Amino acid sequence: MKVIQQTRVLTIIAFAALLFSNTIHAQKFKVALDAGHGDHDYGAIRMPYIEKNITLAVVLKVGKILEKSSGVEVIYTRKSDQFIDLVERANIANRADANIFVSIHCNANNNTAACGSETYVMGMSKNASNLEAAKRENSVITLEKDYKQKYEGFDPKSPESYGTMVMSQELYLDQSIALAGKIQNHFIDDLNRKSRGVKQAPYMVLHKAYMPRVLIEMGFISNPAEGALLDSEEGQQGIAEAIANAILSYKKEYFGAGAGDDDVKPSQKMEKDGGVKVIDTPSTPKTTVKLPEVKKPEAKKPEPKEEIKSEVTGGVATFKVQLSASGNKLEPIPSNFKGLGNISIASEGALYKYMYGETSNYEEAKRLLAEAKAKGYASAFVIAFKNGKKVSVQEALKQ
Repeated sequence: MKVIQQTRVLTIIAFAALLFSNTIHAQKFKVALDAGHGDHDYGAIRMPYIEKNITLAVVLKVGKILEKSSGVEVIYTRKSDQFIDLVERANIANRADANIFVSIHCNANNNTAACGSETYVMGMSKNASNLEAAKRENSVITLEKDYKQKYEGFDPKSPESYGTMVMSQELYLDQSIALAGKIQNHFIDDLNRKSRGVKQAPYMVLHKAYMPRVLIEMGFISNPAEGALLDSEEGQQGIAEAIANAILSYKKEYFGAGAGDDDVKPSQKMEKDGGVKVIDTPSTPKTTVKLPEVKKPEAKKPEPKEEIKSEVTGGVATFKVQLSASGNKLEPIPSNFKGLGNISIASEGALYKYMYGETSNYEEAKRLLAEAKAKGYASAFVIAFKNGKKVSVQEALKQ
């Protein structure tokens, strides 16, 4: 009898441990890392530098750093020299229900003096160079079997195809820009790298990933000095640390801090390559990256903008929880927002943003965020305002 009771106790303990483990696992911040190109898709080549090898080496280093954090789970689209369809890369992240998707690449240009890093978010761009960069990356789909059927007739060389791309990034655009900005700033602050800014372009791999997502161009392998840096163990480790730090900073701001989320101490400082030049902002301090002006999907002209009114004045920052963003306007009543009240609306171009609650206490804002997530708003996040203008949460917390 005693043996049976002990067995039952052990069974209960084991079940409780499993349940606890599954709960912790479910709460992890999931990062999908995508090493650009692979196998017969070499990417950019400037011998002896090959893009597919460099991107894989950096992704594995970023993953190794992030995996040291108990609150982070890393998903890889590839961990070896293999070819993965663009849509499958996105689907790997989608199936894993990743919180963010980070695709890592190298740049190349006929101008061997071109240098610096840039990070892209999904979006249509009128900038010819941005569009050409997207066309080069998207041309990879022609290496895939039945790509015309798989991508519903999309032609990576046709401007008309880009005009018909469904812009599904509305809900994640702000978060994508925030992540991209952190990556660029860490390249500047941690490595003294030249920043070419945060940009928008219609990359297919980003288009198909349904979460905040970015594509990083780490630098130019066509530049002899930068190519040597990107192909070196020391250079790859430094870049990986900067990217990992940016991801952990994003996690801390939008999802809360956890064990092992402290910044990685840079293993080296890279040599400055002509100083920091922030795109379109020559007089901007080097610790700031200018974010792109976001082009929203075309739609009929919205009704007059509803101002964001704050009950707290005198320069004190306030926090709200952004639930969603949509081209459709909804009445701010609980029945339209899964029972949540105190809904405010802000319009931006053809887009309506819906926010829940308002408080000057960040801890209370996190409680509101947890409440929103419990109601089913899995992609909700905290945003901050000061004097009626949106600021970063980090800036608000410094007040």
